[in-house]
Amino acid sequence: MKYRIITIDGPAGAGKTTISNLLAKKLGCVYVDTGALYRGVAYEIKNQGVDWENDDSLDTFLTRLDLNFDLVEGLLLLTSSKKDITPFIRTPEITMLASATSARPQIRAALLSIQKNIAENQDAIFEGRDMGTVVFPDAPFKFFLFADLTVRAKRRYDQMVETDKDIQTVQREMEKRDANDSQRKEAPLKAAKDAIQINASYLTIPEVVDEILKNIQKG
Repeated sequence: MKYRIITIDGPAGAGKTTISNLLAKKLGCVYVDTGALYRGVAYEIKNQGVDWENDDSLDTFLTRLDLNFDLVEGLLLLTSSKKDITPFIRTPEITMLASATSARPQIRAALLSIQKNIAENQDAIFEGRDMGTVVFPDAPFKFFLFADLTVRAKRRYDQMVETDKDIQTVQREMEKRDANDSQRKEAPLKAAKDAIQINASYLTIPEVVDEILKNIQKG
């Protein structure tokens, strides 16, 4: 690895996306939302009606898949075959499908080359669930953010502008996703042995960013 790579892993609702964005701006490096890649795959699986549990169907689909990040006016957009799909990948349905399909080894292998290519060419912050354990095990800076389930569910519920779900439903769905992510055989959600773990339950976003920066500066 030629440049500085920072990995930030953790469960949904721990604040990874917001924190990674702010950190990237402070450090002047690229922020890569790896979860968006898996959401993009899930969106296209649903959009194209792919039987993702069938190996042949999945392999055929992945050979045609063309996902990329494009920087447009300071915003990092996810494109599929050059079409912006960023607005469509954050729905609860796509979120759950991304969690389920991300366990398939073919999908993980297909997306790995995109992530590796970015890391070889520039400083970057990679946010996800297995960045420090599987994708970049030799990254010099690894962090694992976590927070109480009730706190994370409240944060996610507050982010939903329009929803017919109550907070209890949001919490149950988040708990199910936590279980899916941590118990899957392929690259389960867990902290790398050498990752710095930060409990973000009762810290503000700036406080978490400052804590990460302090550890980077010490390194």
